Amino acid sequence: MGKARRAVVIGGSMSGLLSGLLLRRAGWDVHVFERVESPLSGRGAGIVAQAELIARLRGLGLPTQDLGVAITTRKILDREGHITEEVECPQVLTAWERVYRLLRDALPAERYHRGRGLVMFEQDSNGVAARFADGEAVTCDLLVGADGIRSTVRGQALPQVMPEYAGYCAWRALIAESAIPPATHRDLFEFMTFTLPPGEQFLGYPVAGPDNDLRPGHRRFNVVWYRPADESTKLQWLLTDDSGKTHAISIPPPLIRKEAIAEMHGDARRLLGPQFREIVKLMSEPILQPIYDLMTPRMAMGRVAILGDAAFVARPHVAAGVSKAADDAAALVEALGRHDDVLVALKAFEAARLPENRRIIERARHLGAYLQATRSEEEEARAGRHSTDAAVISETATLDFLYA
Repeated sequence: MGKARRAVVIGGSMSGLLSGLLLRRAGWDVHVFERVESPLSGRGAGIVAQAELIARLRGLGLPTQDLGVAITTRKILDREGHITEEVECPQVLTAWERVYRLLRDALPAERYHRGRGLVMFEQDSNGVAARFADGEAVTCDLLVGADGIRSTVRGQALPQVMPEYAGYCAWRALIAESAIPPATHRDLFEFMTFTLPPGEQFLGYPVAGPDNDLRPGHRRFNVVWYRPADESTKLQWLLTDDSGKTHAISIPPPLIRKEAIAEMHGDARRLLGPQFREIVKLMSEPILQPIYDLMTPRMAMGRVAILGDAAFVARPHVAAGVSKAADDAAALVEALGRHDDVLVALKAFEAARLPENRRIIERARHLGAYLQATRSEEEEARAGRHSTDAAVISETATLDFLYA
């Protein structure tokens, strides 16, 4: 047998690990490079483990029986805390760190390189050279950019493609189950529960506790509150820390000003029902997540491919981020298996994944249109269709539209 072809994967989070593991199973010599020095395992929040993602994990031989918390029901509560809608919707709800740890543990340690930031890449007909900040250059047959919304790979290959602010932000938190008052726990914890202040959306659902603890009383409640914020005024205020620095894209949670958190708490008392007011009281150190769209016209550039959030970032309402990354990685490996020529394979991969990713982006835009600070006439029409209680409870965090 000939020498295995080499792949360098840039980005050591979900997309990078999925790509690396699938390429290794296909016989590639793979190395994954992550620019952050510290472990990523403590990051992230709750995610919906879509059936498609669970199938991909099983295909990698990874255990999924204790992936997260299984729920059966969704409901919406009004301003007084009464149920306005309730539907059956069985799903598994997990934590980002749980899926990350499964993937990370499956990749041999010598194949994962922390603190190795890509500076640039060069390619010719024979291969690609990836140059890192420490001065080392690594050559390969294939370079995979799986380095997220701030992708260095995409920045070099497609510098004109930038994230576009969607017009609203999310306040997020993971709250210890043991801290939630009993009455609030009874009404909210075992469900995916929404409340819909005018032009906003608040939802919460259970996920595993630290170290994937699924014991009752040791789990966590994942909270997301979507709120409109004008880009030139409110967003700038939210992203400005106590020193007066305005951060780009996002602000580190410890730097969020107390005034911004206090305003959010005050608005909760004014806008939310009693159960959710109790939850917001427990959000002492929230995460602020401005919502962005990112859509690239290309996923293949010679021997270089970009996938996951490096290529397309969808608003969270479809809960497709990790599933999308897994499908991208699987399509890449499938194309490489069908075509010996890497350039031909990457063109086939791009042709397969561009339409699907665009559908996901458009669907997410439709579901989030009513949350935007400003809307076009077309977005107003979308807002009317997707902002009702019945629409929100049936359309959020499902991928049915992909198979309709």
